[in-house]
Amino acid sequence: MFACEKARSKWKTNAPLLFAMPIFVFLVSSCAVIRPGEVGIKQKLGKLSDEVITQGTVSYNPFTSRVVKTSVQTNNLELSLSLPSKEGLSITSQISILYRLEKDKVASVIRTLGLNYTSIIANVFRSASADVCAKYFAKDMHSGMRAEIEKAIKDKMDQTLIQQGILIESVLMKSIQLPEGLAGSIERKLQAEQDAMRMEFVLQQQKLEAERIIIEARGTRDAQKILAEGLTPEIIKIRSIEAFIQLSKSPNAKMIITDGKTPFLINGDSK
Repeated sequence: MFACEKARSKWKTNAPLLFAMPIFVFLVSSCAVIRPGEVGIKQKLGKLSDEVITQGTVSYNPFTSRVVKTSVQTNNLELSLSLPSKEGLSITSQISILYRLEKDKVASVIRTLGLNYTSIIANVFRSASADVCAKYFAKDMHSGMRAEIEKAIKDKMDQTLIQQGILIESVLMKSIQLPEGLAGSIERKLQAEQDAMRMEFVLQQQKLEAERIIIEARGTRDAQKILAEGLTPEIIKIRSIEAFIQLSKSPNAKMIITDGKTPFLINGDSK
């Protein structure tokens, strides 16, 4: 009797908790959290709503509804495939496709493409890259024209995907591997071009040096010509008188032989 009374008292004490637990579980299961970079769309009885829910919490009836969540951040899709060239070669390349979903068209993307839309992006890229790369030579994919090829592929993909709500931000071609024979040929050509540019630089330097020597010689010639034209007999006499005056001031013994026009000096200290 005492045990029954004790059990009845314990049940009365825990009764509120027992009633509260199912309510708590129901509330937790009827709430969804939309994190930054995500959007959510309610799906009731299999039908998607057009309302896009951004970050925060959203409540729903777990018996009839659910919240479909997907990312609207920029995502990276990595592919490795062979690209055709204009001359019929196969170029192996690693591809990075940066894409994101347009927030206002997420419901349409889920309805038409589903949540596994990356396979659609990959297939559209294969088609677009085949059309674009077939217009370029293999060496173009390994040169400065790579950016032009990437942009052309992106524009081609936009024609199909942008109306579906998928935005392609950029297409990046990485680790391009040319056929071995072609790669060697391109390297030899580039080396020959570098050698030609180096030789052209050397010839240009030599030409400039020759022009400098010619200009310097012309300047010396013109200076001598001007000097010769300026040496009149009167100036020579004046220079001779100045030389005699300087010699007369010297304490050393000297022998001067002159015809009266120009002096010829013999140093008296020389032996």
